[in-house]
Amino acid sequence: MFGASGGIGAAIASQLAARDDVAEVHVLARGALPDGPKMTAHRFDLTDEVSIADACTAIAAPLDLVIVATGRLVRADGTGPEKSWRALDAGGMAEMFAVNAIGPALIAKHTLPLLRKEGRPVFAAISARVGSISDNRMGGWHSYRASKAALNMMVRNFAIELGRTNPAAVAVTLHPGTVDTPLSAPFQRGVPSGKLFSPERSARHLLEVINGLTPAQSGKLLAWDGSEVSF
Repeated sequence: MFGASGGIGAAIASQLAARDDVAEVHVLARGALPDGPKMTAHRFDLTDEVSIADACTAIAAPLDLVIVATGRLVRADGTGPEKSWRALDAGGMAEMFAVNAIGPALIAKHTLPLLRKEGRPVFAAISARVGSISDNRMGGWHSYRASKAALNMMVRNFAIELGRTNPAAVAVTLHPGTVDTPLSAPFQRGVPSGKLFSPERSARHLLEVINGLTPAQSGKLLAWDGSEVSF
């Protein structure tokens, strides 16, 4: 569970650890990590490939499920997302791509070879509906949208490659809905109460989607309710 210090990541890790059919949950983050039975903690920095590789070496064992719940909507200095092209700058764009696309891609580089060769192993990265090009009706949020679209494409590529190297495996991106976390807190105005999910509710939905995945869905972007979101 990469990104286990965030709201969604921590909720998913806790729910996985509570399951009788799960023997161990590896939780990875740069910040504070959840602690509990079955949880094994590792440190990593999303922007440092060496730390990702070292964490994966420590995990080592064949993996049944890899979830990447990392992401950033606002820059580290608190600015963004951009409402207009006039707000674009190279540094801000690079930061969004480093966190939302490059980091998860490097996690995939080091975890996909660890996926079990039998059963139905899954690689799932948290994306966003706003990363869909065809679903974009409002514009804005340029770097965030583009970085999530890049993540969707990367995972689609991984799914095709897995089809040749590990046909049992499934790779998907997941839209968790609008979740009540610090990431979305500044942008919750106008969200109907029934559409604002707690991290725990979102985690339940996402795990239900993951549990029902089939190889035919590999490479797709799926919403929290299991519906497919077009690219």
